[in-house]
Amino acid sequence: MIDYYSTSAEFYELVATRHTASSGPPLTGVLTGLDVSHGPVLEIGAGTGRVTEVIAAALPEAEILAAEPSATMRAMLTSRVARDPDLRRRVTVVDGSAQDLVLPERLSAVVVFGVAGHLTVPERVTLWKRLADRLPDGAPLVVELMGVSSPRVIPPVMSLRETIGRQTYEWWIGGEPTEGDAMRFTTTWKVLREGRIVREVADSYVWHTFDVARLAREAGMTSRRITEAGGRPVPEIGVLVK
Repeated sequence: MIDYYSTSAEFYELVATRHTASSGPPLTGVLTGLDVSHGPVLEIGAGTGRVTEVIAAALPEAEILAAEPSATMRAMLTSRVARDPDLRRRVTVVDGSAQDLVLPERLSAVVVFGVAGHLTVPERVTLWKRLADRLPDGAPLVVELMGVSSPRVIPPVMSLRETIGRQTYEWWIGGEPTEGDAMRFTTTWKVLREGRIVREVADSYVWHTFDVARLAREAGMTSRRITEAGGRPVPEIGVLVK
């Protein structure tokens, strides 16, 4: 298992807050009213728990299994769950990457945000099969599409700028094709004080590109894309259904 996030985990909440504001409403729309009697809702790659909170709010009766392989991120996730009485009652935090996660026998739904591109096609096919075997007909497998369906050059661009106290934080991200369906993304966090850079934290990772149609073929499921919620455009989310 590769830990993709510990290097820049100290900054993650800055991104997660914005991410949840845009991806939370469409996820809520998919999950609201779902029958959760078949088993827990599984979240693969729960990060610091921002999306976990969305799942819990949308499904107030659901048991949630929140899996996060990064110990640094999992510490923040556990802290978020532990300080909320409702989450503490319903959310079980587990270690484990998508490739080797120990799964319960039955699941009511699965949420996979920010994870699918870290897996190769054979790894994804294996995962979809394991999940499908545990889901009832009609249950959703919700996947964040990330907006990159094929390799392309993405020049470095500042994607976020936030101020905390006397410091300003900038998040720069760019990418370029590598081999086959893969891209290498490079991210840099710049910490500025009084206009001067006082720290930089850089990292990179490989991302295997996909679109929802490709995921549906891999999984042998039907699919649909969600591109708006409440009449407002949102980051693309794919819903796979047996």
